[in-house]
Amino acid sequence: MFARMRVVEKTQLMSATEIDRTLQRLAHEIVEKSGGTANLALIGIRRRGVPLAQRIARAMHGIEHAEVPVGTLDITLYRDDLSKIASQPVLHSSEIPFPVDDKDVLLVDDVLYTGRTARAAMNGLFDLGRPSRVRMAVLIDRGHRELPIEASFVGRSVQTSSLEIVEVRLQETDREERVMLVERVE
Repeated sequence: MFARMRVVEKTQLMSATEIDRTLQRLAHEIVEKSGGTANLALIGIRRRGVPLAQRIARAMHGIEHAEVPVGTLDITLYRDDLSKIASQPVLHSSEIPFPVDDKDVLLVDDVLYTGRTARAAMNGLFDLGRPSRVRMAVLIDRGHRELPIEASFVGRSVQTSSLEIVEVRLQETDREERVMLVERVE
């Protein structure tokens, strides 16, 4: 018989205000280090990377007064653990309404952990074309990398144990706005 795994909340890492402030800072940093928004495109990794990419794009519009295209990438078929997650995984469509060829693409996700999601996203992205540059922006970097992948833009770095989980909860997907550190307990 399997023991049921549950999680308990340990602490709140970010409030709604802190998330917003962090995304504003990331938008400024991205614009500055990209030399503007001229060739930039944001692609949110489904699920929570999508609203984060949309929010960063809105913040960039406020800075540069220019529209930055935003796409959605579903990495389900590119996961290296596809056979482990479900016998019939649920696929969502990727929606990238612009060519990625020769674009400065910024992949956006909520949490960078092992690097496997980022690797899957790059595989999916390169199936669509050949960007001139690919970088990554994340709200939280929690370490514990299994692949040599790093984010170019990080909202906050958080040291975690292997039993801890960083849960990003966004209004668009979870009907609440905060980042929590939770722990698995048996």
